[in-house]
Amino acid sequence: MDCFYAAVEMRDNPSLTHKPIAIGGSSDRRGVISTCNYPARKYGVRSAMATAYAKRLCPDLILVPGRMDVYVRESQKIREIFNDYTDLIEPLSLDEAYLDVTHTRLFNGSATLIAEDIRRRIKQELNLTASAGVAPCKFVAKVASDENKPDGLCVITPDKLDSFVRAMPLAKIPGVGKVTQQKLQRLGLHNCADVREYPFERLQKELGKFGTVLWNRAHGIDDRDVNTTRERKSIGVERTFSTDLHSLEECRDVIPALWEKMQQRIASHLQKSGAKRCLIRSQGVKLKFQDFQQTTVEHRHHDIEAPFFYELLDEAWQRSRGRGVRLVGIHIGLADGTSVEQLKLPLEDD
Repeated sequence: MDCFYAAVEMRDNPSLTHKPIAIGGSSDRRGVISTCNYPARKYGVRSAMATAYAKRLCPDLILVPGRMDVYVRESQKIREIFNDYTDLIEPLSLDEAYLDVTHTRLFNGSATLIAEDIRRRIKQELNLTASAGVAPCKFVAKVASDENKPDGLCVITPDKLDSFVRAMPLAKIPGVGKVTQQKLQRLGLHNCADVREYPFERLQKELGKFGTVLWNRAHGIDDRDVNTTRERKSIGVERTFSTDLHSLEECRDVIPALWEKMQQRIASHLQKSGAKRCLIRSQGVKLKFQDFQQTTVEHRHHDIEAPFFYELLDEAWQRSRGRGVRLVGIHIGLADGTSVEQLKLPLEDD
């Protein structure tokens, strides 16, 4: 979808059309932008940007409160449209999904015509625009979906796959974040053609397992199937403060409220999954400091114990080096059930 949340807001309030708007991002100095529309992006506004900085870039930026219930409802309608074409759907978020139409007989099996028809129906039925990428493999389809945004279509046929990938900047490959990109640039690697010329063993040594992934992507290789059963990997809660915390005790005082909220989310997860017990592999604590650097301490733990979060917090605090804390978060890593015994979660005080 094209700037999904913002597009919904502009559709429901036409007076916002063509004006720079951002979703979320409370006006206090701790506000953070959730997403924004294309007029705002022309000023350099981006998601996850501090509201105060976004307002400096775009003084006329309009902040719109998010309506997650509406976005979820619209996402469900989009999913219903997808279901008319294939049942092999892998949602990535409310506004993005992979569809495998290999065995679809509609439009004589033409993935391009299917993508065009899906985009037409979304526009006609929901008055929203979507962009699509059509390709023989997942990561190329995802990259292609961004090529002609907004309201665009990019088709990479098998005979065009190699040339498209060869010229692809590495920053466009899913999984290549800012840190990895900087490391690749230091190695003199800027696009897939560069990776193809780089020794495979050295790439593995520099990047570990991701070196193999990057090598395959640079050669247009992605054998992953569309996964229709995505399992949740973790459950977490966090809180950002309007003023920094400057002592360990202040941080420790936050844990009880986070633990209470965590229990609610775990209970919700169990209800949705139909399970009676929660399988975990670890517990963790995250701190974000006043300079926006963050640290996470996570240890294997086969039971869910609130006191253990305090031990993890003590360890994380040692890394503060005098910096104030702007965010405290706790999380549990969920296990797949193959090697961890099932342990009952205490949802109520004994």
